[in-house]
Amino acid sequence: MPSVYLGDFPEPDRIEGAPHPRETPRLYGHAGAEAEFLSAFNAGRLHHAWLIAGPRGVGKATLAWRIARFLLTAPEGDGGLFGAPPPPDTLDVPEDDPAARRIAALSEPRLFLLRRGLNESEKAPAQEILVKEVRALKSHFALSSADGGRRVAIIDAADDLNPSAANALLKLLEEPPVGVTFLLIAHQPNRLLPTIRSRCRLLRLAPLAPDDLSAALAQAGAEVPPGAEQALAELAGGSVGAALRLVNLDGLRLYGQVAALFDTLPRMDRTRALDLAEAGAARGAEARFDLTLTLIDLFLARLARAGSLRQTPPEAAPNEAAILARLAPTPAAARGWADLAQGLTLRVRRGRAVNLDPAALLMDMVLKIDETAGTLAQR
Repeated sequence: MPSVYLGDFPEPDRIEGAPHPRETPRLYGHAGAEAEFLSAFNAGRLHHAWLIAGPRGVGKATLAWRIARFLLTAPEGDGGLFGAPPPPDTLDVPEDDPAARRIAALSEPRLFLLRRGLNESEKAPAQEILVKEVRALKSHFALSSADGGRRVAIIDAADDLNPSAANALLKLLEEPPVGVTFLLIAHQPNRLLPTIRSRCRLLRLAPLAPDDLSAALAQAGAEVPPGAEQALAELAGGSVGAALRLVNLDGLRLYGQVAALFDTLPRMDRTRALDLAEAGAARGAEARFDLTLTLIDLFLARLARAGSLRQTPPEAAPNEAAILARLAPTPAAARGWADLAQGLTLRVRRGRAVNLDPAALLMDMVLKIDETAGTLAQR
């Protein structure tokens, strides 16, 4: 299957520690989106471009690959002498189907995968989808047009398109090659060109419910600690990708440490703070450092929301509800925590831009949190 060249670098559309979406047989929690696509297919109103939108990690790429397998294996024509086959009621495709095996092996010529490849020097991964990749997609479908039949392009993710690549893709959507269905995956569709959005039919996927999230995690081979399903669903926000990251990096325990640190406010336990900063900034712990920042930001968001709504969410750590209620008893306190969260985001960006020591960056964050807690306690 044609796709952009990655060399020996990891696939940018694969979550570490999880199967690639093309290797994921079942999709959980999005029966409505599947039914909407099947309805259009069975009615003969298959749009040439579909925008599959929703939060990261909820199954957008898995749905795109399911649709691609379906389109490239579904019979074409009117059935000849034997009549048309009954309309399909599922996107399921047998694993032993020849086309499905080719897709899994990245060797299906009727499917093009557009994703981030190498930079212009071809020596390192690019941070965005470059226009050369879109040109490769266009050239491939021009060369294969004589073969006829259905063809599919998966763009994972459209958010990664740089301006030149986005404009090149727009031209393809305006004058699509015959028989090609474009499947655009977008985490933040509002950031795409309005003209791209207007040429696509939207399939919007919502965050997964706890039961669907647990089923998707089991399919990915993740081992969720017994009794932690609700806490994991709270922190992951219905995202399988976020949940896998939490499981793989012991994120539930780390969030418990963050909550325990907040429980010492407004007189922060400096020993706990130092331990958290040093563990998150240890050599080779870049992923844990990023997760620590994410979980601190998440706790602040939950704190602000609990104060503004006067209602605590289901607990994701021991005694969390009491901590949230004590630190954000009023909407005014909630606004204070929300303002802090916004300011910390800017401080973190600046600190990382100048390569500030990770431990120092984390300590700066917790000291600002301690300062805010003290100010709010005096009001």
